[in-house]
Amino acid sequence: QVQLVESGGGLVQPGGSLRLSCAASGSIASINVMGWYRQAPGKERELVARITLSGSTNYDDSVKGRFTISRDYVKNTVSLQMNSLKPEDTAVYYCNAYKFGTPYWGQGTQVTVSS
Repeated sequence: QVQLVESGGGLVQPGGSLRLSCAASGSIASINVMGWYRQAPGKERELVARITLSGSTNYDDSVKGRFTISRDYVKNTVSLQMNSLKPEDTAVYYCNAYKFGTPYWGQGTQVTVSS
């Protein structure tokens, strides 16, 4: 019903920037909250940022001031601008969307921050 495809991951040096994008397709009209999660090796999946239909945003404390989530309601995409990247940001980043209270997930995109 809802398909989410992430792109933009890669290898970047500490202090660098990446922009992740997530394209939603299928039955997208009823999607409410969209967000980004990440899972690092040996850690549980955690919320990075989320954005509602009204534009309200939430960020994990570890990324506040460095990451910005945005949503294009015409193109049906959600993006995550990541600045001042740190090695601890290394993880697989997953796009998430809620429809009728059910979460949907993208396949994930790898972000590696290393010198």
